[in-house]
Amino acid sequence: MRILVVEDDDQMGELIERGLSAEGYDVVRVSNGVDALIAASADGFALAAIDVMLPHMSGFEICRRIRETGNTMPLLLLTARDTVDDRVFGLDSGADDYLTKPFAFPELTARVRALLRRHAMGTPPILELGALVLDSRDLTVTVAGRPVPMSPKEGALLRLLCSRAGTTVSRTTILEEVWHGTGHIDPNIVDQYVSYLRRKIDPSTSGVRIVTVRGSGYLAEAAE
Repeated sequence: MRILVVEDDDQMGELIERGLSAEGYDVVRVSNGVDALIAASADGFALAAIDVMLPHMSGFEICRRIRETGNTMPLLLLTARDTVDDRVFGLDSGADDYLTKPFAFPELTARVRALLRRHAMGTPPILELGALVLDSRDLTVTVAGRPVPMSPKEGALLRLLCSRAGTTVSRTTILEEVWHGTGHIDPNIVDQYVSYLRRKIDPSTSGVRIVTVRGSGYLAEAAE
């Protein structure tokens, strides 16, 4: 499985390349936007990890141009910039996820695995269940045409549950997909965020309910 790494810092680029190669990925590394676009146009990549702060062309611009070609491979932005505006701008540019530097390498590989799984499942850009509509690209949610404010984690959790509507999603899967790993995270956070969603998604108006499957996890289904 081939991964494109776009990183102009040689030390960081070598660390990422060596680590991903050790995980069994075939890594191609470039250091600028032009080479990244040329490589992406050749296709054959399962995912691209792109630094935001690049010379001449930012990672945001690379994401935007890749998406303009119709390429749907997962795009993971890597950056030291961690403001809400930066994250929103990155996602609006076409990125699927955003990892802040410095990061632990296991977190990077967990993000890569989660993105590859999500892409393989072919989550459609628009998810509809009952009167609820979720744009899986920017995690915006409406119920009966009215916007429902969501935090990034709430939106990611709702996307996961709706993309597998009628199927139980385990807590472990939720932690891996939404929180990008199970280490150093209290599993009870899943229950907490499901509670947040239930407060925002009223079955009587949304036509959607989130069901607890005791001992297993949660599922989203159309309400009666």
